[in-house]
Amino acid sequence: MIIAYIIMLTIAIVLLLAYVFVLYREQKEKGLLILHISVCIVNLGYLLLSLSPSVEFALSVNKLAYLGQIMVITCMFNIIVKLCGFKSCKFFGIISSAIGVVMFAIVFTTGYFPWYYKSVSLSWENGGAVLHKDYGPLHITYLLYVVASFIAMLTAIIYSMAMKKTSTHKNAGLLIAVVGGNIAMWVVEKFVPFNFEFLSISYIMSELVFIFFFWTMQDYVRKDEVQSSIVVVDSVPTSEKMKIVCDSLPEDKKLTLRQSQILELILDGKTRKEIASILIISENTVKMHTSMLYDTLGVKNKEEIFAIVYKNKE
Repeated sequence: MIIAYIIMLTIAIVLLLAYVFVLYREQKEKGLLILHISVCIVNLGYLLLSLSPSVEFALSVNKLAYLGQIMVITCMFNIIVKLCGFKSCKFFGIISSAIGVVMFAIVFTTGYFPWYYKSVSLSWENGGAVLHKDYGPLHITYLLYVVASFIAMLTAIIYSMAMKKTSTHKNAGLLIAVVGGNIAMWVVEKFVPFNFEFLSISYIMSELVFIFFFWTMQDYVRKDEVQSSIVVVDSVPTSEKMKIVCDSLPEDKKLTLRQSQILELILDGKTRKEIASILIISENTVKMHTSMLYDTLGVKNKEEIFAIVYKNKE
């Protein structure tokens, strides 16, 4: 068991370092960075718990693991809301973070009050220390917190699919797979009598899927930056360009409000910095919505958007 946790922690640290030195310098996606740090905290907590020499130490590192879990759940929700294209993602972020703080405050009472755990004991099983708990009246709050969080994630994804906020059903399917995988691992932990935290595996798998999402976005950004020096000058009104591009969309695809705003500004010749200033959002958010816009339109850069316009004009 200890060896398994060492492996999980090592993988988490490697992913964190790889993200920082390979993707973060380009993408600057703070939510994903915090997710990587949170997964490291979770796995460190699990490892230290399996090495615990005393109940007191076990309770302390158990709180560390809980802190990481709550941070992971909060980050996952915020990332999914952002990837689903919701405009009020900052509002959702504040609410989910506040709920997470309250949840951790409840967990932190362990060892001081019999509210979360009535009593605990420590034993050595399967090559590691195991903390046995007698749950108190407030332990149900964490169960409700986890269930509500997963339901909120799935609701956001399904709603975004219904409202055409996600760029493709394939992307939405991947997000559902991330949430579903974590739910499956969580259920396994609850009902399979094996003293191992399987969520340590699903959290890492979630990281990999989110890295794939943001790496794909960055790929779009790089392609766009390479050809951004090409300036198209013409007399076609922006409104007419918008109509041509929107008419070229397949019947099963629809632009979100934010994608429409960005498309209009792109067709008007605005740069990413200008778009961010006009829409009062960060350049990173513009990158994200632009990549989703490209995916929806089936193009790789601005020039292919203009190609659609002039092909139809001819």
